Amino acid sequence: MLFGEVRFHVVSHSAWAPGVDTEAAWLAWAHGRLDSIATSEPKLKDMPPMLRRRASAGGKMALEAAYHCLPEALATPIIFASRHGECARSVALLQELVMQLPLSPATFSLSVHNANAGLLSIARGDRSNHLAIAAGTSTAEHALIEACALLADGAPQVLLVVSDSPLPEIFRSDDAEAELPFAWAWLLQKQHADIEAPYLSLSWEPLASDEKAPSSTPAMLDILRFFLRGDDTLSRITNKQHWRWSRHA
Repeated sequence: MLFGEVRFHVVSHSAWAPGVDTEAAWLAWAHGRLDSIATSEPKLKDMPPMLRRRASAGGKMALEAAYHCLPEALATPIIFASRHGECARSVALLQELVMQLPLSPATFSLSVHNANAGLLSIARGDRSNHLAIAAGTSTAEHALIEACALLADGAPQVLLVVSDSPLPEIFRSDDAEAELPFAWAWLLQKQHADIEAPYLSLSWEPLASDEKAPSSTPAMLDILRFFLRGDDTLSRITNKQHWRWSRHA
């Protein structure tokens, strides 16, 4: 039995990962023709240097994807979705505490989950609603539901930015999912019959238990692959929920 559903249009989209930074490269990746990921960082030319230097490597990926989707002059609500956020900075601060070293106030202020939302808001002078969400392996789904709630509440468009980086070494043995550095962004608009374009939907229903199968890529990249390949459906079971992504003509 269907428990809930949201429908939406993707107005524009962008993605960035080390070595996969063009539309052609991402399409090749989506169709299994590109496996390797290099070591590099986005240049993030759209952000002022003073702010750009404060962003972490993972933050730069998220911000690069966001800039490529955002309308330049329009104030736009943004949702940043990440399982781990700025975990590496938090771990570094905790290790410095153990060694009784003085902590950097700047590092502390940038270790919070909404750090990148704050940097982007300052850089753009945009006081729109900015949120940061983490919900385990269903982070993208919960962030998408939140974005559609903002659209239903009257926002003309909402930007969804999904990103993550591998956990620090101290935590990796406890994390079963594959870890890769990546970021992708969708500029969303409410689904409407007057818009002559395909739309996507996400529906879900609760389950008594998890039956998820292991994946060689992070769950949030599975969703991006579904989108880029133009697949009709994607079914995911995680966190005792059955999530169904669908494409409609």
